[in-house]
Amino acid sequence: MLAPKRQKYRKQYRGVLRRISTKGDKISFGAYGLKAIEAGWIKDREIEASRVILARATKKEGKFWIRIFPDKPYTKKPPEVTMGAGKGDVAFFVSPVSPGRILFEIDGLAKEEAIKVLETVSSKLSIKTKIISRETI
Repeated sequence: MLAPKRQKYRKQYRGVLRRISTKGDKISFGAYGLKAIEAGWIKDREIEASRVILARATKKEGKFWIRIFPDKPYTKKPPEVTMGAGKGDVAFFVSPVSPGRILFEIDGLAKEEAIKVLETVSSKLSIKTKIISRETI
């Protein structure tokens, strides 16, 4: 799974996702991209599942870019633990995503094939997304 190499602090507050993304909201590398429509946290496991799908689809003829990284620790307390006694241990890492953020980009595939791959990737994510192309921008 993806995780940061080093962190200044082990645990973070959850925070609130309020704004529309202004950073990373345009296709920079590929011809087609997957754009977030709603705010949410994408888990490291979801990103890894998407990476596997993209790697299998592109093989040698295409290339893909992952534009998000899970750098926010998500803590959980074990079941049947009483209230109090501090914050739980880090369970996994998430990537906070705002609406408008480009999550993945793909290039080197035919249009139909690229759209099919991005639809499959979209089904693995816990937020709503839409497929965009460089021509539509």
